[in-house]
Amino acid sequence: MSNQLAIHTEGLTKHYGSVRALVDLNLDIQAGEVFGFLGPNGAGKTTMIRTILDEIRPTNGRASILGLDTHDDAIQIRRQIGYVPGDLAMYPRLTGRDTLTYFANLRGGVDWSHVDELAERLNADLSKKVSNLSSGNRQKVGLIQAFMNKPKVLIMDEPSSGLDPLVQRELQKMMRDVANEGNTVFLSSHTLSEVQRVGDRVGIIRHGRLVAVESVSDIRSKAVRRVELELDGQAEASVFERVPGVREVNVENDHVIMSFEGDMGALLKTTAEHYKVVDIHTQEADLEEIFLAYYRDEDSAI
Repeated sequence: MSNQLAIHTEGLTKHYGSVRALVDLNLDIQAGEVFGFLGPNGAGKTTMIRTILDEIRPTNGRASILGLDTHDDAIQIRRQIGYVPGDLAMYPRLTGRDTLTYFANLRGGVDWSHVDELAERLNADLSKKVSNLSSGNRQKVGLIQAFMNKPKVLIMDEPSSGLDPLVQRELQKMMRDVANEGNTVFLSSHTLSEVQRVGDRVGIIRHGRLVAVESVSDIRSKAVRRVELELDGQAEASVFERVPGVREVNVENDHVIMSFEGDMGALLKTTAEHYKVVDIHTQEADLEEIFLAYYRDEDSAI
């Protein structure tokens, strides 16, 4: 694939009357990455997806997928993407395989051995009518239709909805497979652990505005860790409180527990100057805590 951007938006804006669902969104997503688009329900995630898929027209701005204008070249784009909508709807009287045959015919045919492989990976029963499937098993059919044409760009809106944890893990592997082949996954989610496991970069959206775009590793490196030290003698809080990034120091005899955001080397050096370390345990903040911190920071800035 060329170096062209997989998804590009410029000033993308969508108003519904007085409601500003999407505000001046500028975003570049590279080929070969899994990009997580995070925000609570109502933040603007689905509006962004429906706009770049030309299901709704933007109030202002423009977007392209694979270098093609999302409005002018919508039909050509559809041939090269896979899409899992958040409100997946299928014909209830068709079986799963009938449903996939319908989509395959729309796309000019697919490799059915690949479809069978996807069904096996997701443990999907394609023989039953859609009306007889649970929401999770309907979701599996929707996922297969999105992956089955080996898309260059895979756009998914809350794709793990209704799936059990084992199937979620397999879906995450499938997403990584797509990216490893040089193609792109745009994953809209509020399931933060999912993005943490598979995402390369994360965009955080709040009230229709993009408030941050960072790599998952960078976000995690900024995370506040919980550090617990066991020392060879009575600990003193003042020793640790002067280390940059240390806060909330709790001392109980030879045990110290603190919140820490900074260079672990500096903390360990200071500790070693005063004590012998018997044991150390650190726990990274979950991406969810980091995500909520972004929202708290934004709220405090208003």
